[in-house]
Amino acid sequence: MGTNGDGGAVNMKPDLGRLLVELQRYGVQVEDPIGARTGGAGPSDAGMMWVEGIPVTFPFGAEFVLTSPFLLRHEDSGWQLYRDGQRLAAATVPPPPKSYSLTTSDGIPYWKIALLHLDSLASTVIQTCVYWGNERQCHFCGIELSLDAGRTIPVKKPRQLAEVAKAARDLDGAVDVTLTTGTTNARDKGAVYLAKCAQAIKQSSGLPVQGQFEPPDDLSVLEQVKDMGVDSVGMHVESFDPYVFARVAPGKAKRGIEAYFNAWERAVKVFGEGQVSTYVILGMGEDPELTADGCRRAIDMGVYPFIVPIRPIPGSIMEDILPPPPAYVESMYRQVVPHLVANGLTSSNVKAGCARCNACSAMGAFEREADGSSRRNLPILQVR
Repeated sequence: MGTNGDGGAVNMKPDLGRLLVELQRYGVQVEDPIGARTGGAGPSDAGMMWVEGIPVTFPFGAEFVLTSPFLLRHEDSGWQLYRDGQRLAAATVPPPPKSYSLTTSDGIPYWKIALLHLDSLASTVIQTCVYWGNERQCHFCGIELSLDAGRTIPVKKPRQLAEVAKAARDLDGAVDVTLTTGTTNARDKGAVYLAKCAQAIKQSSGLPVQGQFEPPDDLSVLEQVKDMGVDSVGMHVESFDPYVFARVAPGKAKRGIEAYFNAWERAVKVFGEGQVSTYVILGMGEDPELTADGCRRAIDMGVYPFIVPIRPIPGSIMEDILPPPPAYVESMYRQVVPHLVANGLTSSNVKAGCARCNACSAMGAFEREADGSSRRNLPILQVR
């Protein structure tokens, strides 16, 4: 279930799902400055807002956004979303987080430790990756771009994250924490250090935490991570098409897709159904049938496939690619989401992380359409 800017639950009109798909394809031009995330460890370049109470992130800084038909404008009545000059809906842009004005005891601004993504605090605890800058680099990733730009620090300490998480909860209403990490050379791929950070966060704030990391060589690490306080995990296969996986994520792909299924099977036993997720990125040349089949197989195991369109990050290897056509993205949602709903694995049941927030996808909209809970009549015009 999505939340509005005040944290209240909302229902959703089916047409709004299509609007979200189009916003995430074309991006939004913005006349006035807003907070946005650039660089980072995954699909990024994110402007953030609520559209009629529904959370959504959208491409913001890429060159193709200059031709977007969508415009976000601040007026006397507040923010308004337009398409080709016609008003579509009211929007809410989150204010600058109050916690961003604070610094840690060692003098580091909180915003260099973790960023607030609407109501979710997120941090890459190790901002470097063994695959970065060599032939193994993930083509869609921008993990070290923000580090090179001076917007973050290489390694966040558990006590720093604990301090920031408590402030984000108290000052900005954060409801969960998402921790990710660049892959390390260690057999645990960085998961144990991430879990130490999660442990400190849980002790200071009590917020639920998702940990995102490459599957460790020894899957017993998953039990260790759980015991240290991680509530849900994301281990991201990126694409169920083996040829695409090998091309866009060559370092990760050397283990093969089946290694991910094996890791998910163990993780579901540890964390429970619906508390294990994987990113599935659309628009990289993947076979649609393989993609849908892989998503359904993951769902049958209790894994939430978090389907998102490619969001090209300026400075990444794939910076010049365009997000896929809205009709294709919507078709994938309609093939996968009913199976998700039938198995009870909706985003509303996820404790923490990207699937819980759901703002970088439109899956939540189609979940509510599939389970018949879309009852609110929103003043949104039909979009093509």
